[in-house]
Amino acid sequence: MTEPQTFAAPARPAGEILWVHATSIERFLALCDIGQRLKAMRPDLVVLATWEAEMGAVPGFDGCDFMLGPLPGDQTSEAKAFLSHWRPDLCLWAGGDLRRGLLRQLREQGGSALLVDILDREIPARKLRWLPDQRHRIFSTFDAVFTPSKSVQSQLLRGGQMSPEQVLLTSRLRLSTVPPGCDQEALSTLQQDLGSRPVWLAARAQLEELPALLDAHRTALRLLHRMLLVIALDNPECRARARNLVQASGLQCADWDAGEELNDYTQILITDSAQLGLWYRLAPITLLASSLIQDMPGQNPLDALALGSVVLHGPGTGHHRVIYDQLAPLKATQQVKTAQALAKMVIHLSAPDMAAKRALAGWTAVTEGAEMTDQLIDRVQDILDLREDQDATS
Repeated sequence: MTEPQTFAAPARPAGEILWVHATSIERFLALCDIGQRLKAMRPDLVVLATWEAEMGAVPGFDGCDFMLGPLPGDQTSEAKAFLSHWRPDLCLWAGGDLRRGLLRQLREQGGSALLVDILDREIPARKLRWLPDQRHRIFSTFDAVFTPSKSVQSQLLRGGQMSPEQVLLTSRLRLSTVPPGCDQEALSTLQQDLGSRPVWLAARAQLEELPALLDAHRTALRLLHRMLLVIALDNPECRARARNLVQASGLQCADWDAGEELNDYTQILITDSAQLGLWYRLAPITLLASSLIQDMPGQNPLDALALGSVVLHGPGTGHHRVIYDQLAPLKATQQVKTAQALAKMVIHLSAPDMAAKRALAGWTAVTEGAEMTDQLIDRVQDILDLREDQDATS
């Protein structure tokens, strides 16, 4: 088990502090994303992140100012030191493993707390049936509970432990996205130029992935001879080398960033990844590259899905694996391991009805997560605004 960290350093910053605590990697990523969005609205907000020791190593995230490590056990000197030092204004606790003593101390300090994404199996068990049920004392710490479980909602409302306004039935807590914008004039021009030509995109492609991409595209062209592959390079400095590889393969290439004209004979369009919002909107099929080799870091699929592109990816997913694990059963994404498998999926999805079905599944998954995120952000804003007003008048 990971040793608890000492929370007494660095010094507590001035201003509002949001403490987020996660009980799974999936929840950790979602909470950090919420923290990042809140910081865009409240530039002086400081976000602290803790998690359960059993989660192991967690990925770094830009939304967190302090990655404090595994939270120590309840009723320990380290736990008390944590709260005494940081004095958070608000805690977002995702899941179970509730620390009754720590949460009570937070409330006694004048802090607020929201419980999110708690499931049936995470509700604390009643100790002894013949003793009074004391679990309501744990939940009384929270201003509100967001749960995807009707059973949890029913339990918390039973006996008046919490009011209906405090227990909100929501979707699961998911990492959501604000998809990138694009130049609408450029999009309209490209749509006119391409007409009915089928298009697929390789986003953030690495140079070492190009042979597989070119093999897959050459295979697809045997059945779809007008198909265009847009290769958005992860490193724009590799553009000249990428162009040489394409030309050596015998495929016709145009360089978008060099201003070269796209014509009916263009089979490969090379660009960088600065305008992915444009290409996601243009391409019904996207391979999220930087993934075709096992140890590659992969990419978050949510931007592409939110913009209606079906997502393919390789075995290299890095810490994005938890998102792909959620989406795979919905058939919103598809893993491919070889150039032949990639070509097969590109051909299969080129049928408009096949791509549309998967795109709808992906869009639905993303929008469900966004709705929950928006609800939670609104509640956090309300609590922090109220605290700010109270501090101003005291």
